[in-house]
Amino acid sequence: MSNHPIPDRMRTLLEAAVRAPSSHNTQPWVFRLSESGISLLADRTRALPANDPDDRELAISCGAALFNIRVAAASIGAEAQVSVLPDQGDDDLLAIVKLNGGPPISDQVSRLYVEIPRRRTYRKRFAAKRVPESALLELAYAAEHEGAWLVMLSDEAMRQQVAKLIAEGDAVQWANRSWRRELAAWMHPRRKGDGLTVPGLVAPIAQAVVRTFDMGNGIGAKDSQLAEESPVLLVLGTQGDGQADWLKAGQALERLLLTACQSGLQASYLNQPIQTASLRPKLQHSIGSLGFPQVLLRIGFPAEDLPATPRRSLEAVIE
Repeated sequence: MSNHPIPDRMRTLLEAAVRAPSSHNTQPWVFRLSESGISLLADRTRALPANDPDDRELAISCGAALFNIRVAAASIGAEAQVSVLPDQGDDDLLAIVKLNGGPPISDQVSRLYVEIPRRRTYRKRFAAKRVPESALLELAYAAEHEGAWLVMLSDEAMRQQVAKLIAEGDAVQWANRSWRRELAAWMHPRRKGDGLTVPGLVAPIAQAVVRTFDMGNGIGAKDSQLAEESPVLLVLGTQGDGQADWLKAGQALERLLLTACQSGLQASYLNQPIQTASLRPKLQHSIGSLGFPQVLLRIGFPAEDLPATPRRSLEAVIE
């Protein structure tokens, strides 16, 4: 995209923004720079029509990138003024961040900056270590501070209900050929800079297997077991379910994830009951919420260190 030099201050913000999590590591964002700040735009060319037909998760991913911009701005002593959905005629323009020279909005936010490169999506089994109640309270505060809500699934019966929904979601998704083709298309060697990392030599084989075979039952059983064994299961949600709410959920998600990192915790996602339209109301009923579930998380202490997932160059994401 852009071949122009990136000012140091903007580079700090952008390097933080692109470290945000995204579905299938699609990195569905574009940035437009100005002297006063950054515009965040959705890159619909990186959407997932089968997995995310309404671009809900795309907006959540962009919201996470927006929060990282806010954190990075605070870390360099700038005040970030954010306008969300500033142009009703442009659905792709999600936010404009203007920088002032004043003090950061919150020291609590600026302290999260060092956690951005440490955050991982940890898909393996967690260490057999209890998560302190104080850490869980910090996570709840992080979500609520961004206008979202958090439900902790501590009741065993509730956890089993949600685990069954996860397995059902796996079965529905893997039975969908379009969903399998889309997943396979985002399985890339690390050098590609995006997608779900697969060793280069086996990538064609892995893609062919995913495209061809319905592995829903096996994957569902594994994911259900992961859910039941995870130290903490959380549902992050919002009162509404429009694009502004999804951006709010993304900012709350990233604040929660970075706050978790401060306590040595990592997370991964079991979003199948939310991604599957027929199951989302069942999850909503299971957790007793009047709002809309947006993200289903498992959190715990990692048993090993994992490398960061690849990212595209900054030049590739600047308009």
